[in-house]
Amino acid sequence: MSTPTNSQQEPSRAINPLFGLLAIGSIVASIWIWNHLSFDTQDYITEDLLPIFLALSALAGGLWVAWKKWRAHQDRLKLRDRLIQRFQKEPSPHKRRDLAFTIVEVNRFEPEGLEAVAEPMAELFIWTVKTALGDKQHRVRGMAVSYLGVLNHQPAIPLLMKALEDDHAHVRASAALAFCRMRTKEAKPKLEVMMKEDWDQTVRSRSREAVERMS
Repeated sequence: MSTPTNSQQEPSRAINPLFGLLAIGSIVASIWIWNHLSFDTQDYITEDLLPIFLALSALAGGLWVAWKKWRAHQDRLKLRDRLIQRFQKEPSPHKRRDLAFTIVEVNRFEPEGLEAVAEPMAELFIWTVKTALGDKQHRVRGMAVSYLGVLNHQPAIPLLMKALEDDHAHVRASAALAFCRMRTKEAKPKLEVMMKEDWDQTVRSRSREAVERMS
């Protein structure tokens, strides 16, 4: 591979000093022009034109930020819809489960917009809780428990009650979070005990939060 010669490198090196000179020249010219303006003109610029310019700049900045947020929101919705289409066509249960997890996360843990796939996703999460057993799969089991709460799947309440007694603290905390989202009052007595007696601080905190939201 050939290396650039000095003559090839010179134009790129000459660009930076040129821009620097232009910037310095612009600053000097601006100062010179300002100093040669009348006092009345200077007062008019600083008291009338400058506030208007700053207000327009702030408005333009606010509109730009709002537009960026709107674009990000639209891109997120498009991604969610593409993932939903993949979920509906995917035959593998494990891949469908991973897609379901991603869909909930992309949708920012809100049930709105998931109505078309809420039921099959809930059934998949229930299957995951029942099959992802053992300490090594506690995170997968915990995510499924938590996301059942996002979907507010009422038929899963008995399973979530059982998850409050899981051997792993992460799963118990996830179940408490699910009830916090669902505000299911039948879990309140159990959560009141857990917020005081569970050995894990996260479980106690999640349980307390759930109880407070049920009040």
